Amino acid sequence: MRHPDAIQRLINRFCALPGVGQKTAQRYAYAVVNMSDEDAKEFAEAIVQVKEEVKFCSVCGNLTDKEVCDICSTRDNSVICVVAQPKDILSIERVAGRTFVYHVLGGTLNPLEGKGPNELRIKQLLGRLDGVKEVIIATNPDVEGEATAVYLARLLKPMGIKVTRIAQGVSMGSEIEYADEVTLTRALESRTEI
Repeated sequence: MRHPDAIQRLINRFCALPGVGQKTAQRYAYAVVNMSDEDAKEFAEAIVQVKEEVKFCSVCGNLTDKEVCDICSTRDNSVICVVAQPKDILSIERVAGRTFVYHVLGGTLNPLEGKGPNELRIKQLLGRLDGVKEVIIATNPDVEGEATAVYLARLLKPMGIKVTRIAQGVSMGSEIEYADEVTLTRALESRTEI
């Protein structure tokens, strides 16, 4: 069975979203078809509003509806936590004591995808270092995240700034039996006294 063109177009647009496969996109499209006209208009208006109003903070690169985000405008900037994407800030904010500001790189080093230092917001980070005591590197513990962390550490250490990396290891609730060697090695190396 072939979908009407309008539904197929909507399915294709949903498929363009990260993590949305064909079946999920189809379910989303049919959910839109089954919405009331008012709900569908509100859904479409919410998408348009996000595109029109949300921008990147001119200081840190976080998402905001202002020139400078609330975090940059209200917190002490002596400690900067470097993340790859704005969504990483949300995760850290859930657990951190809200004592530092952020810097969003806009990705990680990835030569295979053509992402070198000039494609990331590294120059902007270097421009923010006056008065900074520590830079926390909170990129993902994958090859690209590690390469980015090492690159930044080599760049920042000669400036006399303390550079730290978030600890990595076996996650809470997981079983050691299923942890890979790199994770277990890091967990053992980052162990703390109890």
